Amino acid sequence: MIRQINRVTAVIIFLLLSLIVNVSYIQVFQAHDLRKQAGNQRVILTEYSRERGPILLGSKAVAQSTPTSDSLKYLREYAAGPTYAAISGFYSLVYGATGIEREENDVLAGNDSRFFVDRMQQLLAGRKPKGGAIRLTIDPDAQAAAVKALNGRTGAVVAIDPKTGAILALASSPSFDPNLLSSHNAADIQKNYESLNTDPNQPLLNRPLAMTLPPGSTFKLVTAAAALESGKYTAASVLPGPAELALPGTDKKLGNWTGKSCGANGKVSLKEALAISCNTAFASLGLELGASAIYDQAKKFGFESSFDVPMTAATSHFPVDPNESQTAMSAIGQFDVRATALQMAMVSAGIANEGIVMRPYLVSQILGPDLSVLQNTTPLAFGRAMSSENANVLRDMMVNVVSAGTGTNARISGIVVGGKTGTAENTPGESAHAWFVGFAPAEGASIAIAVVLEHGGGATEVSGNALAAPIAAAVMKALLKQ
Repeated sequence: MIRQINRVTAVIIFLLLSLIVNVSYIQVFQAHDLRKQAGNQRVILTEYSRERGPILLGSKAVAQSTPTSDSLKYLREYAAGPTYAAISGFYSLVYGATGIEREENDVLAGNDSRFFVDRMQQLLAGRKPKGGAIRLTIDPDAQAAAVKALNGRTGAVVAIDPKTGAILALASSPSFDPNLLSSHNAADIQKNYESLNTDPNQPLLNRPLAMTLPPGSTFKLVTAAAALESGKYTAASVLPGPAELALPGTDKKLGNWTGKSCGANGKVSLKEALAISCNTAFASLGLELGASAIYDQAKKFGFESSFDVPMTAATSHFPVDPNESQTAMSAIGQFDVRATALQMAMVSAGIANEGIVMRPYLVSQILGPDLSVLQNTTPLAFGRAMSSENANVLRDMMVNVVSAGTGTNARISGIVVGGKTGTAENTPGESAHAWFVGFAPAEGASIAIAVVLEHGGGATEVSGNALAAPIAAAVMKALLKQ
Protein backbone atom coordinates (compact mmCIF):
# COMPACT_ATOMS: atom_id res chain seq x y z
CA MET A 1 0.00 0.00 0.00
CA ILE A 2 2.78 2.42 1.00
CA ARG A 3 4.55 1.71 -2.30
CA GLN A 4 1.37 2.57 -4.25
CA ILE A 5 0.88 5.77 -2.25
CA ASN A 6 4.49 6.75 -2.98
CA ARG A 7 3.93 6.14 -6.69
CA VAL A 8 0.77 8.28 -6.73
CA THR A 9 2.60 10.99 -4.79
CA ALA A 10 5.48 10.91 -7.26
CA VAL A 11 3.06 11.20 -10.20
CA ILE A 12 1.28 14.15 -8.56
CA ILE A 13 4.61 15.88 -7.84
CA PHE A 14 5.71 15.28 -11.43
CA LEU A 15 2.45 16.75 -12.78
CA LEU A 16 2.74 19.80 -10.48
CA LEU A 17 6.32 20.39 -11.56
CA SER A 18 5.31 20.03 -15.22
CA LEU A 19 2.52 22.56 -14.68
CA ILE A 20 4.90 25.01 -13.01
CA VAL A 21 7.47 24.61 -15.80
CA ASN A 22 4.80 25.06 -18.49
CA VAL A 23 3.29 28.15 -16.86
CA SER A 24 6.74 29.64 -16.34
CA TYR A 25 7.69 28.95 -19.95
CA ILE A 26 4.51 30.61 -21.22
CA GLN A 27 4.89 33.65 -18.97
CA VAL A 28 8.61 34.15 -19.59
CA PHE A 29 9.31 32.91 -23.10
CA GLN A 30 5.96 33.02 -24.91
CA ALA A 31 4.44 36.14 -23.37
CA HIS A 32 5.69 38.45 -26.10
CA ASP A 33 4.39 36.26 -28.94
CA LEU A 34 1.05 35.71 -27.21
CA ARG A 35 0.61 39.45 -26.77
CA LYS A 36 1.15 39.92 -30.51
CA GLN A 37 -1.45 37.34 -31.55
CA ALA A 38 -4.21 38.84 -33.67
CA GLY A 39 -7.49 39.07 -31.79
CA ASN A 40 -6.00 39.11 -28.28
CA GLN A 41 -8.89 41.19 -26.92
CA ARG A 42 -7.49 41.72 -23.43
CA VAL A 43 -4.32 43.28 -24.79
CA ILE A 44 -6.17 45.28 -27.45
CA LEU A 45 -8.61 46.77 -24.93
CA THR A 46 -5.70 47.79 -22.71
CA GLU A 47 -3.91 49.38 -25.66
CA TYR A 48 -7.05 51.29 -26.71
CA SER A 49 -6.98 53.08 -23.36
CA ARG A 50 -3.89 55.07 -24.37
CA GLU A 51 -2.89 56.96 -27.46
CA ARG A 52 -1.22 54.72 -30.03
CA GLY A 53 1.80 56.28 -31.74
CA PRO A 54 1.72 57.38 -35.39
CA ILE A 55 3.24 55.78 -38.47
CA LEU A 56 5.07 58.59 -40.23
CA LEU A 57 6.37 59.58 -43.64
CA GLY A 58 8.70 62.39 -42.72
CA SER A 59 6.51 64.44 -40.36
CA LYS A 60 3.23 63.38 -41.99
CA ALA A 61 1.18 60.64 -40.33
CA VAL A 62 -0.27 57.90 -42.54
CA ALA A 63 -1.75 56.25 -39.44
CA GLN A 64 -2.62 57.94 -36.15
CA SER A 65 -4.99 57.70 -33.19
CA THR A 66 -7.56 60.39 -32.44
CA PRO A 67 -9.51 60.84 -29.18
CA THR A 68 -13.14 59.67 -29.01
CA SER A 69 -15.97 60.00 -26.53
CA ASP A 70 -16.64 56.27 -26.31
CA SER A 71 -15.19 53.64 -23.97
CA LEU A 72 -12.30 52.74 -26.29
CA LYS A 73 -10.85 56.26 -25.92
CA TYR A 74 -8.97 56.35 -29.26
CA LEU A 75 -9.83 55.61 -32.90
CA ARG A 76 -7.14 54.49 -35.33
CA GLU A 77 -7.35 56.45 -38.59
CA TYR A 78 -5.48 56.07 -41.88
CA ALA A 79 -4.86 59.04 -44.16
CA ALA A 80 -4.89 57.91 -47.81
CA GLY A 81 -5.55 54.44 -46.42
CA PRO A 82 -5.57 52.33 -49.63
CA THR A 83 -2.31 53.94 -50.82
CA TYR A 84 -0.36 52.66 -47.81
CA ALA A 85 -2.45 49.63 -46.77
CA ALA A 86 0.20 47.09 -47.85
CA ILE A 87 2.65 48.87 -45.54
CA SER A 88 0.64 50.07 -42.56
CA GLY A 89 -1.73 47.11 -42.43
CA PHE A 90 -4.64 47.66 -40.05
CA TYR A 91 -5.25 47.82 -36.30
CA SER A 92 -8.61 46.26 -35.50
CA LEU A 93 -10.68 45.68 -32.39
CA VAL A 94 -11.87 42.38 -33.87
CA TYR A 95 -9.02 41.08 -36.02
CA GLY A 96 -5.93 42.41 -34.29
CA ALA A 97 -3.19 43.96 -36.39
CA THR A 98 -1.31 43.38 -39.64
CA GLY A 99 1.60 45.05 -41.43
CA ILE A 100 3.66 47.65 -39.58
CA GLU A 101 0.83 47.91 -37.06
CA ARG A 102 1.55 44.31 -36.04
CA GLU A 103 5.32 44.09 -36.48
CA GLU A 104 6.01 47.33 -34.58
CA ASN A 105 3.14 47.00 -32.12
CA ASP A 106 5.35 47.18 -29.01
CA VAL A 107 6.63 50.59 -30.08
CA LEU A 108 3.30 51.96 -31.29
CA ALA A 109 1.43 50.71 -28.20
CA GLY A 110 4.09 51.99 -25.81
CA ASN A 111 5.03 48.52 -24.54
CA ASP A 112 8.63 48.63 -25.73
CA SER A 113 11.12 48.24 -22.88
CA ARG A 114 12.92 51.38 -24.05
CA PHE A 115 9.88 53.39 -22.94
CA PHE A 116 10.14 52.38 -19.25
CA VAL A 117 11.74 55.64 -18.13
CA ASP A 118 9.35 57.66 -20.27
CA ARG A 119 6.34 55.86 -18.79
CA MET A 120 7.58 56.58 -15.28
CA GLN A 121 8.03 60.24 -16.14
CA GLN A 122 4.53 60.36 -17.62
CA LEU A 123 3.13 58.75 -14.47
CA LEU A 124 4.93 61.12 -12.11
CA ALA A 125 3.96 64.16 -14.20
CA GLY A 126 0.35 63.06 -14.37
CA ARG A 127 0.43 62.86 -18.18
CA LYS A 128 -1.53 60.27 -20.10
CA PRO A 129 0.71 57.47 -21.42
CA LYS A 130 1.15 57.21 -25.19
CA GLY A 131 3.00 55.05 -27.69
CA GLY A 132 6.09 55.72 -29.74
CA ALA A 133 6.24 56.39 -33.47
CA ILE A 134 7.57 54.61 -36.54
CA ARG A 135 9.09 56.56 -39.41
CA LEU A 136 9.07 54.79 -42.80
CA THR A 137 11.53 54.78 -45.68
CA ILE A 138 8.72 55.20 -48.24
CA ASP A 139 8.94 58.10 -50.68
CA PRO A 140 5.39 59.53 -50.89
CA ASP A 141 5.74 60.64 -54.53
CA ALA A 142 7.04 57.25 -55.65
CA GLN A 143 4.30 55.45 -53.69
CA ALA A 144 1.56 57.65 -55.12
CA ALA A 145 2.93 57.17 -58.64
CA ALA A 146 2.98 53.39 -58.18
CA VAL A 147 -0.63 53.26 -57.01
CA LYS A 148 -1.78 55.58 -59.78
CA ALA A 149 0.07 53.65 -62.50
CA LEU A 150 -1.28 50.29 -61.31
CA ASN A 151 -4.74 51.83 -61.63
CA GLY A 152 -6.50 49.02 -59.80
CA ARG A 153 -5.01 46.26 -61.96
CA THR A 154 -3.90 43.13 -60.11
CA GLY A 155 -0.21 43.44 -59.41
CA ALA A 156 2.61 44.86 -57.35
CA VAL A 157 5.40 47.44 -57.37
CA VAL A 158 8.54 47.47 -55.23
CA ALA A 159 11.16 50.21 -55.46
CA ILE A 160 14.43 50.07 -53.51
CA ASP A 161 17.42 52.33 -52.94
CA PRO A 162 20.18 50.06 -54.29
CA LYS A 163 22.84 51.56 -52.01
CA THR A 164 20.98 51.08 -48.72
CA GLY A 165 18.12 48.63 -49.24
CA ALA A 166 15.58 51.23 -48.10
CA ILE A 167 12.19 50.48 -49.66
CA LEU A 168 10.97 53.58 -51.48
CA ALA A 169 7.64 52.21 -52.74
CA LEU A 170 5.64 49.10 -51.87
CA ALA A 171 2.29 48.98 -53.64
CA SER A 172 -0.24 46.17 -53.83
CA SER A 173 -3.24 46.26 -56.15
CA PRO A 174 -6.14 45.99 -55.70
CA SER A 175 -5.84 47.54 -52.26
CA PHE A 176 -8.26 48.14 -49.39
CA ASP A 177 -9.11 50.89 -46.93
CA PRO A 178 -7.82 50.06 -43.42
CA ASN A 179 -10.37 52.51 -41.98
CA LEU A 180 -13.07 49.93 -42.76
CA LEU A 181 -11.48 47.59 -40.23
CA SER A 182 -10.44 50.07 -37.54
CA SER A 183 -13.81 51.45 -36.44
CA HIS A 184 -15.29 50.78 -33.00
CA ASN A 185 -18.32 48.97 -34.41
CA ALA A 186 -17.59 45.23 -34.26
CA ALA A 187 -20.49 44.32 -36.54
CA ASP A 188 -19.34 46.74 -39.24
CA ILE A 189 -15.77 45.49 -38.95
CA GLN A 190 -16.85 41.87 -39.38
CA LYS A 191 -19.06 42.72 -42.34
CA ASN A 192 -16.27 44.70 -44.06
CA TYR A 193 -13.67 42.03 -43.37
CA GLU A 194 -15.86 39.25 -44.75
CA SER A 195 -16.46 41.30 -47.90
CA LEU A 196 -12.72 41.90 -48.38
CA ASN A 197 -11.73 38.36 -47.45
CA THR A 198 -14.14 36.74 -49.91
CA ASP A 199 -13.32 39.15 -52.77
CA PRO A 200 -11.84 36.98 -55.57
CA ASN A 201 -9.32 39.77 -56.29
CA GLN A 202 -7.84 39.28 -52.79
CA PRO A 203 -7.34 42.92 -51.76
CA LEU A 204 -6.05 41.83 -48.33
CA LEU A 205 -3.13 39.94 -49.92
CA ASN A 206 0.18 41.77 -49.65
CA ARG A 207 1.27 41.00 -53.19
CA PRO A 208 4.76 42.61 -53.20
CA LEU A 209 5.83 40.46 -50.25
CA ALA A 210 3.55 37.43 -50.08
CA MET A 211 2.93 36.46 -53.72
CA THR A 212 5.50 34.33 -55.54
CA LEU A 213 5.16 34.04 -59.31
CA PRO A 214 7.27 32.73 -62.19
CA PRO A 215 9.55 35.69 -63.02
CA GLY A 216 9.82 34.76 -66.69
CA SER A 217 12.50 36.49 -68.71
CA THR A 218 13.47 38.86 -65.88
CA PHE A 219 15.23 35.80 -64.42
CA LYS A 220 17.55 35.84 -67.42
CA LEU A 221 19.46 38.46 -65.43
CA VAL A 222 20.36 35.78 -62.89
CA THR A 223 21.36 33.35 -65.64
CA ALA A 224 23.45 36.07 -67.32
CA ALA A 225 25.11 36.86 -63.98
CA ALA A 226 25.98 33.17 -63.53
CA ALA A 227 27.50 33.11 -67.02
CA LEU A 228 29.63 36.19 -66.41
CA GLU A 229 30.71 34.97 -62.98
CA SER A 230 31.78 31.61 -64.42
CA GLY A 231 34.60 33.38 -66.23
CA LYS A 232 33.71 31.53 -69.42
CA TYR A 233 31.47 34.20 -70.93
CA THR A 234 31.57 37.89 -71.75
CA ALA A 235 28.92 40.19 -73.15
CA ALA A 236 30.33 39.43 -76.60
CA SER A 237 30.23 35.65 -76.23
CA VAL A 238 28.29 34.01 -79.06
CA LEU A 239 25.40 31.72 -78.14
CA PRO A 240 23.19 29.46 -80.26
CA GLY A 241 19.84 31.14 -80.85
CA PRO A 242 17.80 28.96 -83.19
CA ALA A 243 14.11 29.52 -83.80
CA GLU A 244 13.41 26.38 -81.77
CA LEU A 245 15.39 24.38 -79.23
CA ALA A 246 14.63 20.72 -78.63
CA LEU A 247 14.28 20.17 -74.89
CA PRO A 248 16.45 17.20 -73.84
CA GLY A 249 14.60 14.04 -72.90
CA THR A 250 11.28 15.27 -74.28
CA ASP A 251 9.49 15.59 -77.60
CA LYS A 252 8.86 19.29 -76.91
CA LYS A 253 10.53 22.31 -78.39
CA LEU A 254 11.09 25.76 -76.93
CA GLY A 255 10.53 28.69 -79.26
CA ASN A 256 11.28 32.40 -79.21
CA TRP A 257 8.53 34.97 -78.70
CA THR A 258 9.24 36.28 -82.21
CA GLY A 259 8.88 32.83 -83.74
CA LYS A 260 12.23 33.38 -85.42
CA SER A 261 15.88 32.65 -84.78
CA CYS A 262 17.96 35.19 -82.88
CA GLY A 263 20.60 36.78 -85.09
CA ALA A 264 22.16 35.75 -88.37
CA ASN A 265 22.49 31.99 -88.85
CA GLY A 266 20.89 31.40 -85.47
CA LYS A 267 23.83 32.91 -83.58
CA VAL A 268 23.61 35.79 -81.13
CA SER A 269 25.87 37.49 -78.56
CA LEU A 270 25.01 37.34 -74.88
CA LYS A 271 24.42 41.12 -74.90
CA GLU A 272 22.03 40.96 -77.83
CA ALA A 273 20.30 37.83 -76.47
CA LEU A 274 19.40 39.79 -73.34
CA ALA A 275 18.32 42.83 -75.36
CA ILE A 276 15.87 40.86 -77.51
CA SER A 277 15.08 38.31 -74.75
CA CYS A 278 16.09 35.26 -76.78
CA ASN A 279 14.63 32.17 -75.11
CA THR A 280 16.60 29.58 -77.02
CA ALA A 281 19.90 31.32 -76.33
CA PHE A 282 19.32 31.51 -72.58
CA ALA A 283 17.94 27.99 -72.40
CA SER A 284 21.08 26.76 -74.18
CA LEU A 285 23.17 28.85 -71.79
CA GLY A 286 21.38 27.29 -68.86
CA LEU A 287 22.19 23.81 -70.14
CA GLU A 288 25.86 24.74 -70.50
CA LEU A 289 26.09 26.32 -67.04
CA GLY A 290 24.08 23.61 -65.30
CA ALA A 291 21.36 23.98 -62.68
CA SER A 292 23.82 24.08 -59.79
CA ALA A 293 25.58 27.20 -61.05
CA ILE A 294 22.29 29.04 -61.62
CA TYR A 295 20.96 27.92 -58.22
CA ASP A 296 24.11 29.21 -56.49
CA GLN A 297 23.84 32.51 -58.34
CA ALA A 298 20.16 32.90 -57.45
CA LYS A 299 20.99 32.31 -53.77
CA LYS A 300 23.55 35.11 -53.89
CA PHE A 301 20.79 37.50 -54.98
CA GLY A 302 18.53 36.36 -52.12
CA PHE A 303 16.62 33.35 -53.44
CA GLU A 304 16.06 30.67 -50.77
CA SER A 305 16.43 33.30 -48.00
CA SER A 306 13.77 34.87 -45.82
CA PHE A 307 13.65 38.65 -45.41
CA ASP A 308 11.86 40.61 -42.67
CA VAL A 309 11.19 44.20 -43.74
CA PRO A 310 9.89 43.94 -40.89
CA MET A 311 6.92 41.96 -42.36
CA THR A 312 8.21 38.56 -43.42
CA ALA A 313 8.38 38.17 -47.19
CA ALA A 314 7.72 34.85 -48.89
CA THR A 315 10.86 32.96 -49.89
CA SER A 316 11.74 32.93 -53.57
CA HIS A 317 12.82 29.59 -55.02
CA PHE A 318 14.89 28.01 -57.76
CA PRO A 319 14.16 24.28 -58.27
CA VAL A 320 16.50 21.77 -56.67
CA ASP A 321 18.12 19.18 -58.95
CA PRO A 322 16.01 19.71 -62.10
CA ASN A 323 16.64 17.50 -65.12
CA GLU A 324 18.05 18.96 -68.35
CA SER A 325 14.78 20.09 -69.91
CA GLN A 326 13.69 21.57 -66.57
CA THR A 327 17.05 23.33 -66.27
CA ALA A 328 16.59 24.87 -69.71
CA MET A 329 13.17 26.19 -68.75
CA SER A 330 14.35 27.35 -65.33
CA ALA A 331 17.13 29.39 -66.96
CA ILE A 332 14.44 31.55 -68.57
CA GLY A 333 12.42 31.89 -65.36
CA GLN A 334 9.84 29.18 -66.04
CA PHE A 335 9.27 25.62 -64.75
CA ASP A 336 9.29 25.87 -60.91
CA VAL A 337 11.14 29.17 -60.50
CA ARG A 338 9.14 31.45 -58.20
CA ALA A 339 9.95 34.96 -57.03
CA THR A 340 8.35 37.85 -55.17
CA ALA A 341 8.36 41.36 -56.58
CA LEU A 342 10.64 42.26 -53.65
CA GLN A 343 13.15 39.59 -54.72
CA MET A 344 13.29 40.74 -58.33
CA ALA A 345 13.77 44.34 -57.18
CA MET A 346 16.71 43.05 -55.13
CA VAL A 347 18.22 41.40 -58.22
CA SER A 348 18.05 44.67 -60.12
CA ALA A 349 19.34 46.62 -57.12
CA GLY A 350 22.27 44.25 -56.65
CA ILE A 351 23.38 44.70 -60.26
CA ALA A 352 23.00 48.49 -60.00
CA ASN A 353 24.99 48.52 -56.73
CA GLU A 354 28.10 47.02 -58.33
CA GLY A 355 27.17 43.49 -57.31
CA ILE A 356 26.33 44.05 -53.64
CA VAL A 357 22.81 43.12 -52.52
CA MET A 358 21.51 45.10 -49.54
CA ARG A 359 18.93 43.84 -47.06
CA PRO A 360 15.57 45.55 -47.70
CA TYR A 361 13.87 47.51 -44.92
CA LEU A 362 10.80 49.72 -44.40
CA VAL A 363 11.50 51.39 -41.05
CA SER A 364 14.02 54.22 -41.05
CA GLN A 365 13.60 55.35 -37.44
CA ILE A 366 12.00 54.32 -34.16
CA LEU A 367 10.83 57.32 -32.18
CA GLY A 368 9.77 57.86 -28.59
CA PRO A 369 6.38 59.28 -27.52
CA ASP A 370 7.93 62.77 -27.73
CA LEU A 371 9.23 61.93 -31.26
CA SER A 372 12.83 61.83 -30.06
CA VAL A 373 14.92 59.38 -32.11
CA LEU A 374 15.55 56.13 -30.27
CA GLN A 375 16.98 54.16 -33.18
CA ASN A 376 18.15 54.80 -36.71
CA THR A 377 18.19 51.84 -39.07
CA THR A 378 21.70 50.95 -40.22
CA PRO A 379 21.79 49.59 -43.78
CA LEU A 380 23.15 46.03 -43.93
CA ALA A 381 24.57 44.11 -46.85
CA PHE A 382 23.05 40.71 -47.59
CA GLY A 383 26.14 39.79 -49.59
CA ARG A 384 28.04 40.13 -52.84
CA ALA A 385 26.15 38.55 -55.74
CA MET A 386 28.82 39.20 -58.35
CA SER A 387 32.06 41.09 -58.89
CA SER A 388 31.82 44.83 -59.49
CA GLU A 389 33.36 44.35 -62.94
CA ASN A 390 30.76 41.79 -64.00
CA ALA A 391 27.95 43.78 -62.39
CA ASN A 392 28.92 46.80 -64.47
CA VAL A 393 28.96 44.66 -67.62
CA LEU A 394 25.47 43.36 -66.83
CA ARG A 395 24.31 46.87 -65.95
CA ASP A 396 25.38 48.08 -69.39
CA MET A 397 23.61 45.11 -70.98
CA MET A 398 20.42 46.15 -69.17
CA VAL A 399 20.83 49.71 -70.46
CA ASN A 400 20.93 48.21 -73.95
CA VAL A 401 17.63 46.41 -73.26
CA VAL A 402 15.90 49.76 -72.67
CA SER A 403 17.70 51.78 -75.33
CA ALA A 404 17.58 49.24 -78.15
CA GLY A 405 15.76 46.11 -77.00
CA THR A 406 12.49 44.92 -75.51
CA GLY A 407 12.29 47.54 -72.73
CA THR A 408 11.83 50.77 -74.69
CA ASN A 409 8.71 51.82 -72.76
CA ALA A 410 10.86 52.32 -69.65
CA ARG A 411 12.81 55.15 -71.25
CA ILE A 412 12.93 58.48 -69.39
CA SER A 413 13.98 61.62 -71.22
CA GLY A 414 17.41 62.77 -70.06
CA ILE A 415 17.96 59.70 -67.84
CA VAL A 416 19.85 56.53 -68.71
CA VAL A 417 17.67 53.60 -67.61
CA GLY A 418 18.53 49.92 -67.39
CA GLY A 419 16.00 47.13 -67.29
CA LYS A 420 14.65 43.75 -68.32
CA THR A 421 11.18 42.75 -69.42
CA GLY A 422 9.45 39.47 -68.73
CA THR A 423 6.31 37.70 -69.90
CA ALA A 424 5.92 34.68 -67.66
CA GLU A 425 3.72 31.84 -68.85
CA ASN A 426 1.26 30.58 -66.31
CA THR A 427 -1.32 27.81 -65.93
CA PRO A 428 -2.56 26.69 -69.35
CA GLY A 429 -5.57 28.72 -70.37
CA GLU A 430 -4.63 31.69 -68.18
CA SER A 431 -2.93 34.90 -69.29
CA ALA A 432 0.78 35.38 -68.67
CA HIS A 433 2.25 37.64 -66.01
CA ALA A 434 3.85 40.87 -67.24
CA TRP A 435 7.13 41.88 -65.54
CA PHE A 436 9.65 44.68 -65.67
CA VAL A 437 12.70 45.15 -63.47
CA GLY A 438 15.19 47.97 -63.77
CA PHE A 439 17.06 50.90 -62.27
CA ALA A 440 17.89 54.56 -62.88
CA PRO A 441 20.07 56.40 -63.46
CA ALA A 442 22.48 53.78 -64.78
CA GLU A 443 25.51 55.40 -63.11
CA GLY A 444 25.04 55.51 -59.33
CA ALA A 445 21.41 54.36 -59.46
CA SER A 446 19.15 55.85 -56.78
CA ILE A 447 16.21 53.56 -57.52
CA ALA A 448 15.79 49.92 -58.49
CA ILE A 449 12.33 48.63 -59.26
CA ALA A 450 10.25 45.56 -59.97
CA VAL A 451 6.74 45.64 -61.43
CA VAL A 452 4.47 42.68 -62.03
CA LEU A 453 0.93 42.55 -63.37
CA GLU A 454 -0.67 39.20 -62.62
CA HIS A 455 -2.28 37.70 -65.71
CA GLY A 456 -1.32 40.89 -67.52
CA GLY A 457 -3.65 42.91 -65.30
CA GLY A 458 -6.53 41.68 -67.43
CA ALA A 459 -5.07 42.84 -70.73
CA THR A 460 -5.79 40.80 -73.86
CA GLU A 461 -2.25 41.11 -75.22
CA VAL A 462 0.35 40.56 -72.50
CA SER A 463 3.87 41.98 -72.74
CA GLY A 464 6.26 43.22 -70.07
CA ASN A 465 7.25 46.18 -72.23
CA ALA A 466 3.69 47.21 -73.06
CA LEU A 467 2.21 46.78 -69.57
CA ALA A 468 4.83 46.76 -66.82
CA ALA A 469 7.58 49.02 -68.20
CA PRO A 470 5.39 52.18 -68.31
CA ILE A 471 4.51 51.67 -64.64
CA ALA A 472 8.20 51.42 -63.75
CA ALA A 473 8.95 54.55 -65.76
CA ALA A 474 6.22 56.50 -63.94
CA VAL A 475 7.56 55.53 -60.51
CA MET A 476 11.18 56.24 -61.44
CA LYS A 477 10.21 59.63 -62.87
CA ALA A 478 8.36 60.56 -59.69
CA LEU A 479 11.44 59.83 -57.60
CA LEU A 480 14.08 61.25 -59.93
CA LYS A 481 12.24 64.55 -60.38
CA GLN A 482 13.15 65.27 -56.76
